[in-house]
Amino acid sequence: MKNHEDLSRELLGVPYESLDELSQHVLRRTAGRRHIARNTVRAQEEQLSLGERAADAVARFGGSWAFIAVFSTVMVGWTAVNSFLLTRIGQQPFDPFPYILLNLMLSMLAAVQAPVLLMSQNRQGQKDRDNAEHDYEVNLKAELEIMLLHQKIDVLREKQWAELVSMQHDQLELLRRLAQQGPAA
Repeated sequence: MKNHEDLSRELLGVPYESLDELSQHVLRRTAGRRHIARNTVRAQEEQLSLGERAADAVARFGGSWAFIAVFSTVMVGWTAVNSFLLTRIGQQPFDPFPYILLNLMLSMLAAVQAPVLLMSQNRQGQKDRDNAEHDYEVNLKAELEIMLLHQKIDVLREKQWAELVSMQHDQLELLRRLAQQGPAA
């Protein structure tokens, strides 16, 4: 097997030193017949801080049907308690219509939830970039391996072609000898 510098010149037509770090890494892996092993998901999960894990949990729950069900139940319950139940038993509602306290609570929830969701989205974007980079490495290595296979097949074809031409020369020589001997009696 050739070394990574030879592969760079032969397959890519450029010196190894002129390649970027990622391409050099892939060429070294290809020359050494090693796979590009990296579990990006596990590596990302191991590096999470407590705040990042919390942001992901909030985003997971905040974007679920369970959150919508709980949220709807709380709002309907709040409205029912303040509009109907408390007035029926003769009590003054603690948040009468137009539910200013409920509106304040919803605004505070939105004010806290929005940045947490943005943090989670930023982390997801970084995870996507890391996964795309890993996919690029794997695809680049696969492309280099395919190029190497094409080279090997071309060498085999050249050898087979040379053998075929040699056999045809031998056959023509035999036919020439048979033609010189004349018809068999």
